[in-house]
Amino acid sequence: MRRKIVIAIALMGALTLATTPAIAKPKPTLAEIEAAKAAEAAKKAAADAAAKKLAAANQTLRQLTAKANAARALYLKAQQELKVATAQANAAAKHAAETAQAVQEAHKTIGKMAANAYIMGGSLSDIQPLLSANGPQEIVDQLSTLNTLGARNSTALARFKAAEVVARAAKRAADAARAAQAAATEKVAAAKKVADDAQALQQKEVNKLQAVQNKLMKELANAKNVRVTLEQQRQLALLEESQANTAANTINQAKVWPDLGFKGRSTVRTTESQRLAAVAFAKKQVQARKPYVWGTQGPNTFDCSGLVFASYRAAGLNWPNWDRLNSALYAGYTYHVPLTALQPGDLLFYSYKGTISTIHHITIYAGNGMMWEANSKSTGLLYSSIYSVKGLMPFGGRV
Repeated sequence: MRRKIVIAIALMGALTLATTPAIAKPKPTLAEIEAAKAAEAAKKAAADAAAKKLAAANQTLRQLTAKANAARALYLKAQQELKVATAQANAAAKHAAETAQAVQEAHKTIGKMAANAYIMGGSLSDIQPLLSANGPQEIVDQLSTLNTLGARNSTALARFKAAEVVARAAKRAADAARAAQAAATEKVAAAKKVADDAQALQQKEVNKLQAVQNKLMKELANAKNVRVTLEQQRQLALLEESQANTAANTINQAKVWPDLGFKGRSTVRTTESQRLAAVAFAKKQVQARKPYVWGTQGPNTFDCSGLVFASYRAAGLNWPNWDRLNSALYAGYTYHVPLTALQPGDLLFYSYKGTISTIHHITIYAGNGMMWEANSKSTGLLYSSIYSVKGLMPFGGRV
């Protein structure tokens, strides 16, 4: 007896933690369970094969990550080069502008020299070579003429030469800086494109792998759930079947057992309208004269606990508030009410020893001392007196 109680409690805990899809067949056979195990093994093999592909793909992801990191490093370096080139171009442009201003001032000085020579009545022949020179270099080549103009004018022309030389150098520097700036900008754009492309490839690969992984894990979990559910349903059906067979061969069963104070749930999960809906569903199945088959819960065949489960599921109870159990487990899964306070829709329990662990049959109270039940293979589904089966427990279970 102690072993059966432990089994019942363990099964209740397992079924409370896992959903149980409806299976409209007799209790699962060993062949069905083996087939479910084979299906689960096949899914696991597929998952293992995919894991190898995932490992290879992860290696590709690591390579793409390295490529993206390298490209981003180049991008940062090119940005720095662009910053330096831009600063150099700006400085060269400023310097060119300053030297151009110096050249312009030198030209003014030479013009003023010519004007002074004319005003003073002198001859322009002394500075004519300067005025007709083709550039600063030719002016420098005529230093003998510079010596005749005096120190002041010689200094002005020297400044003119220096400014012209500096201006040319500044222009070359500015041109070179602009070229470097353009090259750096192009390099930045190319490096950024490489980084962006690598990142896009990486993200695409990650998304693909995640989708494959999710699909495989879901399929494997479903296969495992089917296998576990079949095993649990078979264990529940065999336990209930064994208890019913034992009850049929047990003598001295009481018509109604004394109240030993067994407790069930502390709350009720249903409304009166739901309980009446469950009664109506059970009535419809009985009146349709549907057959009794161990381990089934409809839509075409039922056993006793299967009829109870299907009736309340039809009334709107679903997981996690309602699950497929057996007669003994439902006794601990409902709110206990005395037989004198029964209402239509309450559950009735039958035991061959007056204990929870020896409950072997469950029915739905119809009212006026009558019940709807899936009785046995020989009699099928019935509308009968609640006292027509021996071993009535002294309480009902309100869902």
